[in-house]
Amino acid sequence: MKYFLLSLSLLLFTTVARCQNFDDYFENKSLRVDYIFTGDDKSQTVSLEQLNQLPLWAGRRHHLGELCRQGNGQIKVTDQSTGKCIYMESFSTLFQEWQTIPEASTVRKSFENSFLIPFPKSKIDVEVLLREKDGTYNPALKHTVDPQDILIKKKGLKNIPPYTIVHQGGATDKSINVVILAEGYTLSEMGKFREHAAIACEQILAHSPFDEMRDRFNFIAVETESKDSGVSVPRESRWNETAFHSHFDTFYSDRYLTTSNVKDIHNMIAGIPYAHIIILANTDVYGGGGIFNAYTLTTTGHPDFKPVVVHEFGHSFGGLADEYFYEGDTFSDTYPFDVEPWEPNITTLVDFKPKWNNLLAKGTPVPTSVSMADKYPVGVFEGAGYSSKGIYRPAADCRMKTNTCRGFCPACRKALEQLIKFYTE
Repeated sequence: MKYFLLSLSLLLFTTVARCQNFDDYFENKSLRVDYIFTGDDKSQTVSLEQLNQLPLWAGRRHHLGELCRQGNGQIKVTDQSTGKCIYMESFSTLFQEWQTIPEASTVRKSFENSFLIPFPKSKIDVEVLLREKDGTYNPALKHTVDPQDILIKKKGLKNIPPYTIVHQGGATDKSINVVILAEGYTLSEMGKFREHAAIACEQILAHSPFDEMRDRFNFIAVETESKDSGVSVPRESRWNETAFHSHFDTFYSDRYLTTSNVKDIHNMIAGIPYAHIIILANTDVYGGGGIFNAYTLTTTGHPDFKPVVVHEFGHSFGGLADEYFYEGDTFSDTYPFDVEPWEPNITTLVDFKPKWNNLLAKGTPVPTSVSMADKYPVGVFEGAGYSSKGIYRPAADCRMKTNTCRGFCPACRKALEQLIKFYTE
């Protein structure tokens, strides 16, 4: 009995200590750090632009000093007095993607990026690490944040746009908080936006594992008003005045819809609790984009709106890679063939086993021929990450490969479930 009571006491102490860890170092507010990423295809630098305080923290309160995804970059927060790592987050950026295109060899460019971390009680050191082509992470910037700094701007205390809770799975501090924003919707079109936001939420929660874990998510539709209806299409000389200045033809790709005005996004929703962002664009032009721990941006007027918003959320929330490719195309710019990608659903076979190896049936050949997909639904099929050679995916088809597939493949489902639990348990 004494052993049982001692064990119970230790368990309770561990649980309490774990729950109190957030409060030991952080207030229930957010520190938004605005950076400028600058460089070309051979170099990159990061500069601090502005520090901001937001009224609430809506991110994770578990596994604060750990990472579930490595990302193309990482934020590391260290308590200055103890030297202890008290928070980490990973990310990808539009800038890092731009570095892989031909234009980056001819000019240097700058991109905005904003990141949220819990607001510290004491001085912290914040370090930005960027992933190199060989898969290593090197420090790009380290700076100190004093929470008493009078130049930290307080935002989100006024001019909060109207919002509606589309789905509430739980309390803000116990859930994954996702905002759905309007882009290219005028004030008179907000009824239509609310309908589209409900559809986006419904579609995401209809896919496994989101459907089984819906009680861990909150979705909030925010009516971010635009002056013009629709979004910009540069190839048609159409430039609209919208909330976030998004446009097609990103990197001269017709269907790639993004915005580089990242601070506009975060300024608009500073007073609303959020950790993940979906932006719905009011247009029937096909396209979209999803950047890990940045945002999903997709169109609502196209017939493929429903599968595309789920696919792009797989990128921005789940850190999943594209599993599609084009026959005959062999690229190693985005994913070098001699380096293992950080994304959980593609592999170059350099370090495959930690990914979906445990999902393979006994005797599954590696690599696996697509002709054997009926026998081996989970395999290692060549063709993924935009390249027909050298990169492999887990299934013949998946939501991360085509719009016609009914759901995520088993490896993607496993990765998403792992991430949801990381945030909430």
